[in-house]
Amino acid sequence: MIENYKILTVTHHTLNVEEIGHFVIKHDSSQELASHLSMMQDTFGIEEIMYLSTCNRVTYLFYGPDFDIESDVERFFSVACPHLSAEHLSKIGKFVAAYEGIHAVNHIFDLASSIDSLVVGEREIFRQFREAYAFAKEHRLAGDKLRLIEQATVRSAKEVYADTRIGEKPLSIVSLAIQKFRTQQLPQDASILLVGAGETNTLVGKFLKKYGYTNVRVFNRSIDNARKLTNMLGGEAFHLSELSESGQGFDALFVCTGATEAIIDEPLYRILVGRDASKKVVVDLGVPRNVDPRVVTDFNCHYIDIEQLRIIAEQNLNHRKGEVKDARIILRRRLAEFQSMYQQRQIEKALTRVSHEVKVMKNRALTSVYDKKIAALDDDAKTLVLEMMDYMEKKFVSIPMRLAKEEMAPDPKTGHRSRGKSRLAKA
Repeated sequence: MIENYKILTVTHHTLNVEEIGHFVIKHDSSQELASHLSMMQDTFGIEEIMYLSTCNRVTYLFYGPDFDIESDVERFFSVACPHLSAEHLSKIGKFVAAYEGIHAVNHIFDLASSIDSLVVGEREIFRQFREAYAFAKEHRLAGDKLRLIEQATVRSAKEVYADTRIGEKPLSIVSLAIQKFRTQQLPQDASILLVGAGETNTLVGKFLKKYGYTNVRVFNRSIDNARKLTNMLGGEAFHLSELSESGQGFDALFVCTGATEAIIDEPLYRILVGRDASKKVVVDLGVPRNVDPRVVTDFNCHYIDIEQLRIIAEQNLNHRKGEVKDARIILRRRLAEFQSMYQQRQIEKALTRVSHEVKVMKNRALTSVYDKKIAALDDDAKTLVLEMMDYMEKKFVSIPMRLAKEEMAPDPKTGHRSRGKSRLAKA
């Protein structure tokens, strides 16, 4: 029954990222994680289970007829995460959201479609959901029940991403910076300086490579990290101290370091540009600013900083949130379809047994009950009897199947009939 689908989840809605980490299963290998989940199946009588852990959620989706979603939650997490403190366990109702039945299906649809994400429209959660299911399938933690819900979830999410604009307009600061940088239409052989070789500028480097910019020089306090970045880009690596000696000029400058004050000040910038008065692109991704404000006011440059990008990111996020209404229309329809599909699947499985029983009954009639009477018939009569028996055997299965499907078809006005509960964690 659909009511046996259950979800227990801890998300950014009730806890910060650091606190969510307490609810992650601790393991050293994939096999260890699979063994732990298998143990949980045995402990709670769960037929199938999958586990999804991201930076802002921990979610268990399982099929468990014997699991009481109201009374078994604290014990569930004490087994799942034996390292949890008594304080966390005593307040479990404040942290955990629990769903069952059609509400569980609805939640997993929302999750994979990124409606329930910290950042609406980010497709990473869709990939993570599919990987979590693949893991469960590989380790035989998932069977037919989770296969059905995974297939329906994937179809629903793909339709949301394809038929709404929920994933449009980038939110990543780096992707927005590159987007604005490319509006300046610099040639692919433009001279580009990267000051800093941390995570942000590494991502910048990946974008530059994607768009064909390879004339790149990287300056960093750690020359090894600078070389790692230039190995990817095919450029040159220098120590940060050599920046003031760089006399080759440049067309664009990306700056992102851990410095607490501006490292590109007016004297240094003057050295970098030399006598070149052409307009430069300066992208400052440092927090706080890595470029002195006087550089922006005193020199001919197109300046891009974090604050500009944040404003655009907020506007884009509001755009995505505006698409949620259309996404929910799609998901409501898909939810009704899942209910119908799930019930039909259960009917098919049940009627498979009926087919076997009818076949056994037919064979008994032919070989035991009416065997003597059939033996007395001529060949044409025997053939006719066998054909009639085969025909009746097929109809005994196909007619109930058709009638059951008609009976279970979703009502276009009210949707599907289903029991099921949801209990949201208290804030």
